[in-house]
Amino acid sequence: MPFRPRRSFLYMPGSNARAIEKARALPADGVILDLEDAVAPEAKEQARQQVVDAVKAGGFGGREVFIRINALDTPWHADDLSAAAHAGPDGILVPKVGKVETLERVGQRLLDMKCDLRTRVWAMIETPEAIFNINALAAEAHDSETRLAGFVMGTNDLAKETRARLIPGRAPMLSWLARCLLAAHAHGIDILDGVYNDLSDAPGFEAECAQGRDMGFDGKTLIHPNQIEPCNRIFSPSVDEVAQARKFIAAFELPENRGKGVAQVDGRMVERMHAEMARRTVEIADAIAARSAG
Repeated sequence: MPFRPRRSFLYMPGSNARAIEKARALPADGVILDLEDAVAPEAKEQARQQVVDAVKAGGFGGREVFIRINALDTPWHADDLSAAAHAGPDGILVPKVGKVETLERVGQRLLDMKCDLRTRVWAMIETPEAIFNINALAAEAHDSETRLAGFVMGTNDLAKETRARLIPGRAPMLSWLARCLLAAHAHGIDILDGVYNDLSDAPGFEAECAQGRDMGFDGKTLIHPNQIEPCNRIFSPSVDEVAQARKFIAAFELPENRGKGVAQVDGRMVERMHAEMARRTVEIADAIAARSAG
């Protein structure tokens, strides 16, 4: 399967038809059509139909399209899941996932509805229970029936549930974020960082993007189109990083280095492991270039 960049995923209220239409032209790698937090209770049914119609109509180009449904313990969940399954988005984002049974129930329902296997499940990690169970949740990715493809951090809900303060640098949450990253990548799934709330603080947003990138997040969830460009830029390999990566790969492809575990590149000793990391960097850069060209 070709690599898909997941640098930027923009939440769009499912009740806002104009926003959904605009999403088809925005430079985000993905859009999350939201039926949960962004939609008032009295607007849930209308939003659901609007989102289903938009997904079925298509026109989102190379962008991944997720539908965030309401949680299992809400009166809207069953209808949301059924509607999303029949709409056939790239992903169904399930909120408040704290235990493996939730993923298994969702997976079983999608199987019963004969939902297209192309539609994957993504889990919101936003409760203390989820943090405690994170390795078991990530391990569900090995069960094909759960369709689990990734985690999305719900940092606002985590702050609410734990009383942790949302401060620059996110010190109260770093250990939780790190646990989730380790679990996700240990089981071969992607993980998206949470949102940044202060739209007036561009330097703070860029700093948090850089922190998330350096920690190992595959991308970040966003709440405004103005956040897309800096997010894409920060989560993209730089020109220098790509050039260095190509050098590392080329070094191990030289006949004299093919059987070696270490090679010299520009006076630096490079292990074969670094060449494997470099291949991922190049793969990301090539996929981003292909998206831009498309």
